[in-house]
Amino acid sequence: MAIEQVRTLEFISSQDSIIHNLEGRVKLIAILMIILFAVFSDRLIVPIVLECFQLIVMYLAKLSFKESFKRVLLLLPFGGFVIAFQPFIHPGNIIWQGPYSWLYITDTGLNWTILLFARLIVCLTAIVILSSTSPMQEVVQSFRKLGMPRDLAMILTIMVRFLFIFVDELRDIRQSMTSRNFDPFNKMISYKWRVKQVGYSIAMMFLKAYEKGETIYLSMASRCFSDNSELYHAKTIIGKPEYLYLAIILGMIIVLELIVLFYSHNLGYYGISLSL
Repeated sequence: MAIEQVRTLEFISSQDSIIHNLEGRVKLIAILMIILFAVFSDRLIVPIVLECFQLIVMYLAKLSFKESFKRVLLLLPFGGFVIAFQPFIHPGNIIWQGPYSWLYITDTGLNWTILLFARLIVCLTAIVILSSTSPMQEVVQSFRKLGMPRDLAMILTIMVRFLFIFVDELRDIRQSMTSRNFDPFNKMISYKWRVKQVGYSIAMMFLKAYEKGETIYLSMASRCFSDNSELYHAKTIIGKPEYLYLAIILGMIIVLELIVLFYSHNLGYYGISLSL
């Protein structure tokens, strides 16, 4: 993600909408419910309905569909790389034979690939919605309120605050390089020399990060911070909109489960089990 997009995402997550104004814990629990239900279901109808619901949530949150799915595509290779091999490694009826005897696609492998891809899209969309409707600090506070271990919560809190300092430092270094007409992608300059200069910049970032970490530690120590210090978090109230939002998601999950149990034979391919 580009440096500018980090601040853009934080600006988008701080906007005003029905979804943005929900309590952080509720948004986090709702996303976890959707992800868990999508992962444990083996019927294709489930991720399809969940994805349609999330599109409605994106519309209510006034998010750009184009920008949101750009972020999904950026995250897709992390899980898509593993999914790409699934049609070729599972036994079953061969539906395509390659030029080599070991290169073929089976119906079982293809069905499993389709199900995994649908699950992945639902999970990535859920993550994008959460990051686009909840500032990073709100997500951290929500984890803390839900019982995250104290030490882990402290590390995550400092990491979030340090991230934007890191982005500012990196932006300053890039501006310094640009002001000196240095372009790491300029093919007219020796590749070895360009790599060397980029290496210097990375080393400088490590040094600046270490220096900034020492400064932050001294600042915390000067304010009598210790292992026993309590972390502050703003008190928020879960109201009727939050309960309604969770009720809609829970009701949708129950209805989908009932449809899968009693009417899956009427859904054709979307209702059959695609698990291995």
